[in-house]
Amino acid sequence: MAKTATSPLPSLSVRIDLDSDSRIGPGKIQLLENIDSCGSISAAGRAMEMSYKRAWDLVDEINRICGQAAVARQTGGKHGGGAALTPFGASLVARYRRIERAALVAARKDLASLRSDIGRRRKSAD
Repeated sequence: MAKTATSPLPSLSVRIDLDSDSRIGPGKIQLLENIDSCGSISAAGRAMEMSYKRAWDLVDEINRICGQAAVARQTGGKHGGGAALTPFGASLVARYRRIERAALVAARKDLASLRSDIGRRRKSAD
């Protein structure tokens, strides 16, 4: 008996618009997660194939948008500086991921229906 391949659900991404010029989305959250795991802004940026300047500009934007530091730079020391999430930054990441999971749960049935409808149309077009 042949297995039938099931296509993955269409993906859902969440962007939170705080106002017309301020938004938090998957890229900024991934950068914060990378800073948390790498311990530096430059390493976090490299992991996302972006320059240190771009990574730092995004961190600066996150801090400005939120009105408080999500990332704290650590200077000097034996092995040089680094960066770490502040308690607020860790809370921001956790809250965003909870919102993202809740949105996916709420949309799962519609995403499955969309996958099915698109799959049927693609097969009939072949």
